[in-house]
Amino acid sequence: MSRFSPFREELELKPEEHELFCELFRGIAGLSLGPQSRFSMERRLRDRLVALNLKSFSEYYQVLRFHPHARAEMEEAIDAMTTHETYFFREDYQLRAFQEELLPLLAKEKKTTRRLSFWSAGCSTGEEAYTIAALVLASGLVDDWDVRVYGSDISKKCVSFARRGIYGKSSFRSSIPVAYTSYFDRRADGDVEVGKSIRALCHFGQMNLTDADKTSVVGQVDAIFCRNVLIYLTDDARKRVISTLYEQLRPGGVLMLGHSESLLNVTTAFELYHLKEDLVYKRPPGTP
Repeated sequence: MSRFSPFREELELKPEEHELFCELFRGIAGLSLGPQSRFSMERRLRDRLVALNLKSFSEYYQVLRFHPHARAEMEEAIDAMTTHETYFFREDYQLRAFQEELLPLLAKEKKTTRRLSFWSAGCSTGEEAYTIAALVLASGLVDDWDVRVYGSDISKKCVSFARRGIYGKSSFRSSIPVAYTSYFDRRADGDVEVGKSIRALCHFGQMNLTDADKTSVVGQVDAIFCRNVLIYLTDDARKRVISTLYEQLRPGGVLMLGHSESLLNVTTAFELYHLKEDLVYKRPPGTP
């Protein structure tokens, strides 16, 4: 490593360096990064160069490729390059559809085993996973059932934050609906802590969705929330991720994407399932 670093503002990502990083991040995480991402990448990665006391982005690329601690540093780089925008009760129309239409259907189908599992794939800092748990508990449909909500994200920092379960105002862009206030505890410092009842249902782990071997540890689930994840991936990575999600869904299980995402030109394996306020994707019952 270099002994000194120039002033932070003097660290410039050159076009040829940018292309090397794009290729690297596409291969590792399937990130879709075009020429327009150069200045954003420069801004996001600059702090890592300063932290490592490096003189150029070329040196940083060499660290990510060949340094003994390359794997740990790659996690820092991917964390910097991925978007972690989320908050509790996001896209409420879809959450209503889940609680009022999908959850009763799933509960009816699983009444014999009395077991339900859900996956927040790309959960960021955990708000979505805890929201799902609150919706399930508040429904009253699965009292005394074995219910599990898995949250996964490629960012180790986000997963650690999710496990902590303490959030500030930015995580509550939409105020907590009255029906769910009992699932959260207000702290003396003004932050909000996730209550024990929904925390007990949620399990978090670091996971790269493009790594099918790692995602297999989730097991088969009844519903997957993968919202606003696919928009950041290359076409090839998007297809691989959707194939993985299909495999992890039990036959008859449902997949919920973000409002701007669809499976058009990605796969025909799913069935479209029409709800009052939303469209979701269903793995056809009886598929092996």
